[in-house]
Amino acid sequence: MTDINPDNTALIVVDMQNDFCDPEGALYADPSGDAVEPVRETIEWADMLGLEIVYTKDVHAEDQFENTNYYNEFDRWGEHVLEGEWGQEIVDALEPDAFADYIVEKPTYSAFHETDLNEWLSDNDIDTVLVCGTLANVCVLHTASDAALRDYRPIVIEDAVGYITEDDKEYALHHAEWLFGELTTTDELR
Repeated sequence: MTDINPDNTALIVVDMQNDFCDPEGALYADPSGDAVEPVRETIEWADMLGLEIVYTKDVHAEDQFENTNYYNEFDRWGEHVLEGEWGQEIVDALEPDAFADYIVEKPTYSAFHETDLNEWLSDNDIDTVLVCGTLANVCVLHTASDAALRDYRPIVIEDAVGYITEDDKEYALHHAEWLFGELTTTDELR
C-alpha cells in the first residue's frame, strides 16, 4: 500500500476530456479511453478517503496561438479542446462534483502554468499529489514534474494514465520515477 495522509493529499485528474477520451474526440487514443474506468475507480476511492479532488481541463481559445513565435499546440496536434465546445468537457463518466471538486482550466501542458493551482493546493495544506489522466508523457508528466519543482510530493498512478503508444507511457513513467517522484498502482493505493 502506498503511504499517504488523506489530510494533506490531493488527487489530480488530468485532462480526461471528450477530445482525448471519447472515440468522437479530435485527439482520441484508445489507451486514453481505456483509462476512464481506472480513473473513475480512483476518484471513487479518493472520495471515500476524503481526499481533495482536482480536475484539470486543457482549454484553448481559437486564437490562442495567433501571436506566438514558436509555441503553437495547434501546429503540433491540430485544433483541440476549444473553449465552449463539446471536446473540452470532461467525459460524462467522470463528471466532477460541482460543489466538492476543484476544476482548473489550463492553457497548456502543466496544470500549474498560468493557473491558481499552486495557491489552491497551498491554501488546502496539500503536500502530496496523486496524478492520473492523460496523456502520460505530456500533461500528466508536465503536471507531475511541475508539482515536484514546487516542492509537492508527486505520485503518478501508472495504471490510470492514457497515452498514444506504449513507448510514450513507459518513457513518462520511467522519467517521472527516476527524476522527481514515485509511481503507484490503483491496487497499491487500496
